[in-house]
Amino acid sequence: MTISSQPAQAGDILAPVSSAARSRPAWLTDLLMLAAAMIWGSTFVAQQLGMDGVGPFMYTGARFLLGALLVLPLWSRRPAWLGQPRPATLHSAGGVSLWLAGLGLGLVLFAGVNAQQVGLLGTTVSNAGFITGLYVVIVPFMLLGMGQRMQTSLWAAVALAAVGLYLLSVKSDFAVAPGDWLQLVSAVIWALHVVLVGVLARRHDPLRLAIVQYLVCAVLSLAVAWWQEPITLDGLWRASPAIIYGGALSVGVAYTLQVVAQKTAKASHAAIIYSSEGLFSALCGAWILGEQLGGRGMLGGALMLAAMLLAQWRRVPEPEPH
Repeated sequence: MTISSQPAQAGDILAPVSSAARSRPAWLTDLLMLAAAMIWGSTFVAQQLGMDGVGPFMYTGARFLLGALLVLPLWSRRPAWLGQPRPATLHSAGGVSLWLAGLGLGLVLFAGVNAQQVGLLGTTVSNAGFITGLYVVIVPFMLLGMGQRMQTSLWAAVALAAVGLYLLSVKSDFAVAPGDWLQLVSAVIWALHVVLVGVLARRHDPLRLAIVQYLVCAVLSLAVAWWQEPITLDGLWRASPAIIYGGALSVGVAYTLQVVAQKTAKASHAAIIYSSEGLFSALCGAWILGEQLGGRGMLGGALMLAAMLLAQWRRVPEPEPH
């Protein structure tokens, strides 16, 4: 999941819900979430093209800083259809401040997005999109460890995902691309991020929490880039279209679409639609970069997409936040 890969639960808990949101047709809500998935899937292409001029950490830092600055005006003043921000408090019921919660999420986000970004140096956009999407299967297992029950359909989803991952990533000589391993690590970190947001976003205003974590991710990524990567004005200029696309659309627009749509959609239903991100990354990779999955890869991607959908089938709905 790019930052795309923002957690499905966050949008469920914004309050209050406006009358306009309540009256929005279900098909329009689904369309908004599908648009977000399309942007996140296409952003994999921007992530790879952006590294033509800058290193992976510089690209991550620049796009998250841009995205945070674009969303920052919503900290205090928002359109009516976004709902009003929650009253600011120093501490939540659990004794964790908004800033400390945002710092923790920002650290996890920093690890997940940069594992994904560095991994793109050693794999294709198609593989990255499908493998990252495995967080939809991993999340229920993390929730199982937190005491939530495991549904039978999840075991079948795990089996499908394992076979699909094998077909997509393991070559005929049993070699695995280094980038695919990093994408798998990224999927685990994204799953952890989803679980943490599901807890913390019930205690803090989701948009403010997102802004803080974006800024933390941006600052840490830029610091690593300054320390480890060559940075030139020419490189930044060449990468600027990809940075603008990834920052403005993936972080700014797609996240806002997610927040608006999930005022009237359950996270479990939203996750089904968001799982199409891997499909869109494969389509964009073929269209823009000329990538070819081949028959084996197409079958693997189809099995992984089926696993993501099966992981959400007849899933027990999340409890309503209080």
